[in-house]
Amino acid sequence: MMSAQVRSGGPIRVLLCDDAEGFRALMRSSLADDPSIEIVGEASDGEEGVQATADLQPDVVLLDMSMPRLSGLQAIPRMRRRAPRTSIIGLSSLSASRMRGPSLEIGAHSYLEKGTELEEIRAAIHEAADDRG
Repeated sequence: MMSAQVRSGGPIRVLLCDDAEGFRALMRSSLADDPSIEIVGEASDGEEGVQATADLQPDVVLLDMSMPRLSGLQAIPRMRRRAPRTSIIGLSSLSASRMRGPSLEIGAHSYLEKGTELEEIRAAIHEAADDRG
């Protein structure tokens, strides 16, 4: 199991952006026992996600690629403009072979399929936070 060390600047501030409330709740509860990660906000569509990213300036955004109002692919460049030091991890139930390339090309730090193990998601959050900016 990965070490749950808190960074010297405090926990990694994470924004959850997914239109599925159940998935947000699962991520929130699954990450709650990790003192190195703090969920600072949630958004249920792409426009809310862009606004929350601008307002909260989180370290990392977990962003569903298929959301109403703005897709993840539409939201990523807007998030990057409004919060350039925030790292974005694209998430989707769509195959990585289909979404990884386009996500990374427009500014996502990484891309994970929604079925990814929790430890791998935690590791991706830590890596994205370390590579910010």
